[in-house]
Amino acid sequence: MTTRGEQLLALRRTRMAASPAVLRGGFRPFFFVGAAWAVIALALWVLAFSGGLILPSGFEPLSWHRHEMLFGFVGAIIAGFLLTAIPNWTGRLPIAGLPLAGLVGLWAAARLSVLFSAWTGRAAAAIIDVGFYVVLAGLAAREIRASKNRNLPVVAMVFLLGVANAADHAGAAGLLPDTDVGMRAAISLVVMLISLIGGRIIPSFTRNWMTKQGITLRLPTQSTRFDLAVLATTAAGLLAWTASPDSSFAGGLLIVAGCGQALRLSRWGGLRSVREPLVLILHLGYLWVPTGLLLLGASILGTSVPRSAAIHALTAGAMPTMILAVMTRAILGHTGRQLVANPPAVCIYALITLGAALRVATPFGALDYSVGIEVAAVAWAGAFVLFLAAYGPMLFRPSLGQD
Repeated sequence: MTTRGEQLLALRRTRMAASPAVLRGGFRPFFFVGAAWAVIALALWVLAFSGGLILPSGFEPLSWHRHEMLFGFVGAIIAGFLLTAIPNWTGRLPIAGLPLAGLVGLWAAARLSVLFSAWTGRAAAAIIDVGFYVVLAGLAAREIRASKNRNLPVVAMVFLLGVANAADHAGAAGLLPDTDVGMRAAISLVVMLISLIGGRIIPSFTRNWMTKQGITLRLPTQSTRFDLAVLATTAAGLLAWTASPDSSFAGGLLIVAGCGQALRLSRWGGLRSVREPLVLILHLGYLWVPTGLLLLGASILGTSVPRSAAIHALTAGAMPTMILAVMTRAILGHTGRQLVANPPAVCIYALITLGAALRVATPFGALDYSVGIEVAAVAWAGAFVLFLAAYGPMLFRPSLGQD
């Protein structure tokens, strides 16, 4: 007599076999729709910014842009990463087929409902949008609890991202005195996810590459008490900023956290990985974390650092660069391809770095503001267009020698 667990395993095997390739793992549809939405949402924002389009959203244009970059684009990539990582954490088969398609459909419905919320109503948009995170966290928690895995804190952070999403909707509707608290909470949560996950994968991938190159001295190691102290300080600084964005206490904590994060990164051997773009881009992406924290702390403490430059170091620098670094590597690995950065990948990394640098530099007066924003947007979006062209087809094809 088969157990319920065995029946579920058999059902998932059947779904995997019967599903098209794009629905055989969470990274496949979510990496594609997330990257596509990054380009579409940015194009809509640039049109609205230039006065060429009136968005049919209950959010005002800048709030909509921030919301969709955080909860739409970044949220999709987090879903793809989480659903792909869970089978590695738990040893269970991935969620695939119709259940996966349904989750992608819920994400897409959320994006449309927020975009057209001036017509469909704020309440409906909020319910669908927040509901995606509740469902995603619930599915992930079920998988992790069934295997008694230790990664429930990551799932808790996804659930809290849904709470931040709800706060952002409430702020946009004028229901909260602090209209930006949801946005700050979301940025803080994603930065902490980058800090946690980056602290696992960057030293590991760098060490593996160094070992293959015959490098045996000063290899990166996994987290120590120092890393835990840096994470705790970063969490405290971001929490203080979320609660009180102009507090000198928050500014001081963020400066300390930024210094700690920079020292943490320096211990992972990034300068010795310049010959391998797949490894180097992880270090460059993570470099935006201490940069953003230091800029944010400095802006709070009354220096001439523009607040928008600090925010974009995290949102236009750390988040998309780490996302592209992880997506390109994960797609190669999970589709049975060699872990080598081809010329399109190098161009993707160069474009996203250029776009982020221009977006951060523009508020300092390095370029005319409108020109700087538009050039940065073209480079930033170009990275994702090239990603879709070079890596998108791999997401719709069976894995080499596996599927």
